[in-house]
Amino acid sequence: MDIKDMPIGFFDSGVGGISVLKEAVKLMPYENFLYYGDSINAPYGTKSVEEVKKLTFRAVEFLMSKGVKAVVIACNTATSAAIEELRNSFIDIPVVGIEPALKPAVKLKRKGKIIIMATPLTLLETKFSSLMEEYNKEADIVPLPCAGLAELVESGITEGEIVNKYLRKVYENIECNDVAAVVLGCTHYPFISGELSKILSKDTPIIDGSFGTAKQIRRQLEKKSLIRQETVKGNIEILNSLQNQKIIDLSYKLLTL
Repeated sequence: MDIKDMPIGFFDSGVGGISVLKEAVKLMPYENFLYYGDSINAPYGTKSVEEVKKLTFRAVEFLMSKGVKAVVIACNTATSAAIEELRNSFIDIPVVGIEPALKPAVKLKRKGKIIIMATPLTLLETKFSSLMEEYNKEADIVPLPCAGLAELVESGITEGEIVNKYLRKVYENIECNDVAAVVLGCTHYPFISGELSKILSKDTPIIDGSFGTAKQIRRQLEKKSLIRQETVKGNIEILNSLQNQKIIDLSYKLLTL
C-alpha cells in the first residue's frame, strides 16, 4: 500500500475525540481515518499521570500496528500527560496533540472572565500551567474542573435535563454575564455545547481546539508530502477497547451531529 493511502490514526480515552475527527474529515475528506477509543479505561481525567502515559502509549502502539501514517492524540488529558514523550518515541511519523484553545479566546479581547472547562488532571498538568502563565497577564482566566462531564458524553447523554443540571451546578459560583468566552478543554465537551449555551449569555463564544488540531495534522502531512492523492472520499473506521457495538454506534452517531 502507498504510504499516502494509509490511515490517519486518532486516539481518545473514549468517544470525545470524535469532535476532532469530525473537523479533520471536513478538512481532508479524501483521507482514510482510523479512530480508536479506549472507553474500557475511561475516564482518563481522574487517573494519575503515569497511568495515563501508560494507557496512551499502549493505544498509540495499537494504532501503529494497524499501519497509520500519522497519529492525533485527540484527548486533552493524554496530550498533557504524554505528548512530548510520544514525539520522542515515534519519530518517524507526525504526532499531533490538542490543548485548550486559550489563545483564540484571549485574542477576542472581550470584557470579562475566560472560563476553561477541563478534566481535573488536565488542569493540574504542567503543560496547562505553562499555558495559563503565557496568557494570565492578558486576561482573567478561570479554570473550571468538570469531573464527571466526560462520563455523561460517554454514556450518550449530550443534552437534556441531566446535562443542564450538571452545568448549572458547576457554574453556580460564576456570574455568567461576566464571562468573556468559554474554552472547552476536553474533546468530549463540544457535544454538550448546545446545552451550555442555554446557561450562558446568548453572545458568549464557546471555543474548542478541534479545528486547530485538524489544521495542524494537515500541515504536518503536507510538510512530509503524505497527503492522499485521491478524489473520492476516504474510509472511516472506528474501533473501541470495549468491543461493544453500542459504543461503536454512539461514535458513528456523534460523527454526524
